[in-house]
Amino acid sequence: MRVVTQAVLLNKLYLGADYHLWSNSFYITREIPSFTFSSKRLIYIVVYVINHVKNELVFCISPQVNMWSLHQVLRFIVVTSSVLVKCVHVLELCHKDDESACQGPNMFSSSHMWNTSMLKLTRNLDHFTVTCEKFKGTFAMDEVRGNFIRQVKNCIFSQSFPTPLKGPLRLAAVSKDVLEGLLDLDVAAIGSEQFPQYVSGGKLFAGSEPLAHRYGGHQFGYWAGQLGDGRAHLLGRYTNRKGETWELQLKGSGKTPYSRSGDGRAVLRSSIREFLCSEAMHFLGVPTSRAASLVVSEEPVWRDPLYDGNIKMERGAVVLRLAKSWFRIGSLEILAQSGELDLLRKLLNFVIAQHFPSIRSQQPDKYLAFYWTVLNDTAHLMAQWTSLGFVHGVCNTDNFSLLSITIDYGPFGFVEAYDPDFVSNASDEDGRYGLAAQAHAGLFNMDKLLQALAPVLSREQQQMAESLLKKFLDVYQSRLERLFQAKLGLLGDGAQDQHLIRTLLQMMAETRADFTMTFRQLSETSAANLRRGNVTQAWALQELASHGRFSHWLQAYLLRLDRQTLDNDEDRQARMKSVNPRYVLRNWMAESAIRKADANDFSRVSLLHDILTQPFVTQARAEQAGYAHKAPGWARGLKVSCSS
Repeated sequence: MRVVTQAVLLNKLYLGADYHLWSNSFYITREIPSFTFSSKRLIYIVVYVINHVKNELVFCISPQVNMWSLHQVLRFIVVTSSVLVKCVHVLELCHKDDESACQGPNMFSSSHMWNTSMLKLTRNLDHFTVTCEKFKGTFAMDEVRGNFIRQVKNCIFSQSFPTPLKGPLRLAAVSKDVLEGLLDLDVAAIGSEQFPQYVSGGKLFAGSEPLAHRYGGHQFGYWAGQLGDGRAHLLGRYTNRKGETWELQLKGSGKTPYSRSGDGRAVLRSSIREFLCSEAMHFLGVPTSRAASLVVSEEPVWRDPLYDGNIKMERGAVVLRLAKSWFRIGSLEILAQSGELDLLRKLLNFVIAQHFPSIRSQQPDKYLAFYWTVLNDTAHLMAQWTSLGFVHGVCNTDNFSLLSITIDYGPFGFVEAYDPDFVSNASDEDGRYGLAAQAHAGLFNMDKLLQALAPVLSREQQQMAESLLKKFLDVYQSRLERLFQAKLGLLGDGAQDQHLIRTLLQMMAETRADFTMTFRQLSETSAANLRRGNVTQAWALQELASHGRFSHWLQAYLLRLDRQTLDNDEDRQARMKSVNPRYVLRNWMAESAIRKADANDFSRVSLLHDILTQPFVTQARAEQAGYAHKAPGWARGLKVSCSS
């Protein structure tokens, strides 16, 4: 408030105010509508008070204006800073239509671009702080201390410290988007010798009191009992400048009370896959956990990659991953199964209060509302998976988030030659979690969620929940149909839309046409070329065109497009390109990066990460690497399993 007073005194103007809450920072916006700086710059002087604790002033100047001289502006800044703040940053805003004068990215508004980042991101990791107080203040902790393996009762978390990786550490990959966009960390911080230690568990962030979460789950249809974070440590929660709270978790950071027979480690192979796919799914628009960094060591870890008796030595690695919450269906199941009903209610109330703001804490049917929200959102999530040809691989209840985000990337895969029965996990011999079967796995998991909620529901609420459960596949199918309509550029509802979609998928299955590129090349081919049958430059469409019914289907498709009288072909192609990626993380692409990484060459990991941040944009480097081409011959028969 002192900054507001100072600004008013200096300018002798009435300044209207907007107040916003940003994380732990309080800032005040002031607009001065009639000021000018030069003939072409300055329309407002916007004062932000950011990071109240550090007493920093960010002074933003935006275009147009003729009123203040540079001398006056600098005098205002100097006087204000000398009275009020320790640090002053002067920034300039320029209009988006004057992009030649703009250097930096669009930070806060679609109508302006920054010359310099307005925010002072943290470079010193010693100043980065997380907290576990919300968990420790709400839930009783495991009374037994230590990482030794045991059955745990009457708690949600056990205190458990990471085991540092052995040998020299190497930072193999980092997501600038996560570091700067979610954690307020300057990417320059990765140059610190301490960075690999902080993000692998060798050193703890300030405020961290590491926890391992207790949960259970149904695995491949059977109750598996206590599972829990067997190789993961929750470091704490961080609330960023945008007011978003993220939970930071290390994966591969050593044993916990829930490690069972495991060693608490993750290998480089699986860690690369998790890092890349977490970020790739985000940029595809799919709700997902995020990955900040990947650290590799020289610590030997022994694994049987395909469970065929061929044990090999691999290197240990740790991924720092983030989610709004790591609670999952199994978090509730273990409490219901153990009869810990007070704790079940407490966890449910916590999750609802923290993550479901539309559900009022006092409403009598809040648990039913929670169930419907999770069911609906999970159906939508799984429809997105299917529309992208994504197969999770391990759809157990302990891998299904209560926030309906994609978590726990293991033996996933994107279908290539289209096969509705595609199974990504070599360990899934019965195809339980194949492409077409995923929705039924989701239904099974929603049934198990209902069973976990049953003890806190009245009989009437249970009956209503059972009715909601029956809607799961309908919600999924309805959403999937909408997504495929968008993938084909169809506007509105046509009487034959579903027939068009089903026929296309059937032809793709029978010709083994590539799933991703068939839709992408339909997006990239003009209607005129489609009418002429000119698809010689589109290899996936050529595969599809070999089908006897392709010409008939194409004619029906073009007629459907012609009925969109307010549409044009350029708009149709643009819409389709925005939902049909050109690049997805195919298993052979991940494997090529893994093979190079085994020789300490992480350039392919970096390349893939960069490319997959723009999956809908044609990129020269991706084309040169063959990421939109047919899979290379060596990729035939490539398998991935749960071994990680």
